Formats: sequence, C-alpha cells, structure tokens
Amino acid sequence: MLIGEVARRSGVSARMLRHYESLGLVRPSGRTGSGYREYSGDDIRRIFHIESLRSLGLSLREIGRALDDPGFAPSALVDDLIRRTRERIAAETELLTRLRRIDAAEPAAWQDVLQVVVLLQALGSKSADTRQRAALSSVDEVPVPVEALVEAVLSETDTNVAGALRWALARSGDGGPALLAEGLGSPVAAVRERAVKALADMPGDEAAARLRDALADPDATVRGHAALALGTRGAADAVPTLLDMIVAGRNDTDAADALGLLASDTATADRIAAGLVDRLAHDTTGAPARGRLTQALADIPGTTASRALVELSQDEDRAVALTATYLLRLREARPD
Repeated sequence: MLIGEVARRSGVSARMLRHYESLGLVRPSGRTGSGYREYSGDDIRRIFHIESLRSLGLSLREIGRALDDPGFAPSALVDDLIRRTRERIAAETELLTRLRRIDAAEPAAWQDVLQVVVLLQALGSKSADTRQRAALSSVDEVPVPVEALVEAVLSETDTNVAGALRWALARSGDGGPALLAEGLGSPVAAVRERAVKALADMPGDEAAARLRDALADPDATVRGHAALALGTRGAADAVPTLLDMIVAGRNDTDAADALGLLASDTATADRIAAGLVDRLAHDTTGAPARGRLTQALADIPGTTASRALVELSQDEDRAVALTATYLLRLREARPD
C-alpha cells in the first residue's frame, strides 16, 4: 500500500508518516519498481499502535521504546503518565480558577486585569506582610472576587493577616456566607474554625444561619466561636453551648458575658438561670466549674437567678457560698 493510501486510511498525514520514518518509528517494508514507499499490513498495524500510544500522551521517543524494547515494562510508564496528567490538570484548573476570578471582577480595561492579577498573586505570597497589604487594599483599590477572599481566609494561618482578610470579606458584598459554608464542611477543624470566625464578622441573616449550623460541629472550639457570635446577635440557640463553655472553662468569661446579653429578655433570662442551676446540680460538675457557674449568675436578672443565689449562699463549697453571698449583696444594692 502506497503512502497516500495509508494516509487516507489511517488518518495520519503523509508528512507525519515521513517524520515517523525519519525517527525510525516506521520503516516501510518495501519499495515499488518506481521507488515509492510500500507499506505492509504489519507496517499499518504499527502505525495504528503509534497513534494509540500518542493518544495516551506518550512522546514519540517513549513510543519507540515501548514498541521496540522487549523488556519494556508499561506499568511504570503508565504510572508516570498518570502523575503528569494530574499535574497538568491541576495547573489547568488553577489557570481556569484565576481566569474566572478575573472575569468576576468585571475588568473594563487591560490595566484592570493586570491589577487583579497582581492582587491575586499578592494574596498567595509567602510574605505575611504582602498578604496583609493585599487584603487591606482589596476593598478600596481593586475589587477582588469574593471566592478568592474566602479561599484566602480559609487557608490563612497568620493571625494579623487573617483579621485583615475577614475585614475585607465582610465588606465584599454578597456571596461570602454561602462560600464559607463549604469551609464548614471541611474535615479539618482548623479550616472550620476559620470559616466560623469569618462568619462571625459578617452581618445578615444568612451568616447567622450558617453560625447556627456550626453549633452542631464536632469540635468544641468551632462550636464556641459560633456560640459567642450568635450570643452577641441575641440568638438564644447559643445558650446550651455557652453553658458548656463555662463548665469546661473555655472562654468562660466571654461566654458569661454573652449569656448576660441574652438575658435582657425575661423568658430567656429564666431559661439561662435554669440552665446554670441544672449544671450546678450535676454530680460530675467539679468545684472550679461550680464557681464559674455561680459567677455567671451575676448578670442574669430575674427571680430564678435570685433564688438560685440564695440557695448557693448556703452551699457546702465555701468558695461557692461566698461568691453567691457577694452577688446577692450586689443585687440588693442595685436600684430597681
């Protein structure tokens, strides 16, 4: 079969077939009387083998080795192809993400595109100072897509930079809470904690709803950040977690302050007081925790809290009794 017919049947151009021959990949078995290349059935099968291996991403040099070396092991080459393909996909995915973020910034001119690119690169810098400056400038100078800010927030480990990023994200407009909700689903507790801290700085009902979801998080620290944020928003859902924090001695002062803010409502105040009394009566609650729970009654108004303090003033634990007595005196001295 002549080269033109081979090209037509195989889909490989005559020019490429000649290139294969120059590399030694294909050697036509014969020549016609006029000197034209003539390909046998085996030659054509080899051409199809070459094209099949090219479709897997092998270089022509690798294809030559695979076809001509009897001891060639394909498994190692296939493993290497998998690795290279994954690296290429990762690089292409990163590029696609960057392009989408630039598009989301709605640049009006190439100068806008370049500014966004520079800022995105700065957010990914190894320098904490550079990342912080980028976060602070993202609000007034160059609008950064919310998705990029959320990704930076969830990955940031430097405290100062994280604060700047949360500040920028809170001022970036809509979309932040929904994207941060994905961070709440991370298997890494530290990522979920960063998501909750960012949500705590964001206004609105959607952020509050995501914080309520975080109250069920398996990590106590994540739950605590969510409860403190909800407490300052007047959400009574946070009460059980805030009580747990006082018992555990984890940010207990902040938790007690949050309970005091929530207690401005009479019904909620009675609920909080009842919860504190219930924890005080629990057999497994140790002396330090009972002292913290008693102190937490200080800012809880209402008769339920007052009755609890009267009973605690006679408590067997002298420290608890003295604290309760002192708090009762303060309550009596307060003007109605």
